[in-house]
Amino acid sequence: MKHKMNLWDESFNKIKDGTKTIEMRLCDEKRSLIIVGDIIEFTNTKTNEILECLVTNLYKYKNFDELYKRHDKIKIGYSDYEIANPDDMLAYYSIEKIKKYGVLGIEILVK
Repeated sequence: MKHKMNLWDESFNKIKDGTKTIEMRLCDEKRSLIIVGDIIEFTNTKTNEILECLVTNLYKYKNFDELYKRHDKIKIGYSDYEIANPDDMLAYYSIEKIKKYGVLGIEILVK
């Protein structure tokens, strides 16, 4: 199955160059349909460039704190010099939605 998702320019480019290999999302109704072997078509919100990625693994957690503890910060999109803070995800998702759905780490490989 093919899924479509939008990405900010910085995250898109990190996936494109292979440094970010885990995309973090809520495990909502749409994302709970993703299975290993599916394709995700990412669209860069700045340039509209499209990138197809193969889903190689899925990691389900109660919250972003758990996800951040179990994955390398580079793989989830941070640079070496940045401090990885799960609270950064509150810019995208409310605490209520995180509690309702849980979170999903989607491990991907650029096709």
